[in-house]
Amino acid sequence: MAKMTDWWQTTFPAGRQTLHILDAGNRKVAIAYGEIGSGQTLILLHGIGSWSYNWQSCIEPLSRSFRVICVDAKGYGFSETPPPPERVGHQQVELVRIIQALSHLPVIVAAESLGALTALAVAQDQPDLIERLIVINVPIFPQKLPSPAMRAIAQLPLPLIRWVDRSRLLRLFAPLVRYGARQVRREVVADPAAITSEEIYWLTYPYLNVPGTLTQFATDLQLAAREIDRLQSQSLTNDAQPNLIANIQQHLDRVTCPTLILWSECDRWFPVEDGIRLQAKLPQAQLQIIAGCGHVASRGNPEAVSAAILAFCGFA
Repeated sequence: MAKMTDWWQTTFPAGRQTLHILDAGNRKVAIAYGEIGSGQTLILLHGIGSWSYNWQSCIEPLSRSFRVICVDAKGYGFSETPPPPERVGHQQVELVRIIQALSHLPVIVAAESLGALTALAVAQDQPDLIERLIVINVPIFPQKLPSPAMRAIAQLPLPLIRWVDRSRLLRLFAPLVRYGARQVRREVVADPAAITSEEIYWLTYPYLNVPGTLTQFATDLQLAAREIDRLQSQSLTNDAQPNLIANIQQHLDRVTCPTLILWSECDRWFPVEDGIRLQAKLPQAQLQIIAGCGHVASRGNPEAVSAAILAFCGFA
């Protein structure tokens, strides 16, 4: 098996690059990214727990028409994880700073899952940064963390998670980690038989080899679980307690840029009905259903995702 860093070298002309930003806590962090192609900037964002590798099959076709930039969110892939504490909504602040650092002009953003929720928030609050937006299977109306494994991790004490992370204990149980990742992966693909050992190896690599990844994942899961619980409580009690997800829901009309909503036909985590509901609340949105794939559409049907993005941006 090739070393993980080879993926960056074989995918992007300059390999893996590093951008330094101040995160939401004003801590300097190193953000990993890759860049290929020319033209208008298209930033590709992954979901929670993943990293740029998820977009691997979309990068080449999209780079024929765009300057494609794949970004590892803070704490994931090869981006740096700062010490705690962490704040709710940090991803939005950091995405703004990443966009501002990488482009002087408004960009196109294509984002999956939590990355898509983050991009929606940025499009609401700083519309000058995003010219067009593609959101894929966005958790805009969540009922709970979608995966049993996520819910289990969210219940663990963070000091224990940090100790496991710092001690590199996961490396001693690499086969078990990969087995667990394969089981979770079965939840987000339409055909579990299509999951390869190479895919699992690459997706779990940061958890086994990059300190801080597990801690960031657990921290973000706990923050998300609290926000979802608060959202559900508000719906039952009409409590006006501040909530990030509720705020995004209530201000969807502020997303004025042309928006393409892509939703997987076989998404077991978030139903297609959520996409229909979202389209009704966005002033300039169109909805397209992606056949034959589960929640992670960029891996499940990259040809359809790439074609939809190109057509939406006028490259049909």
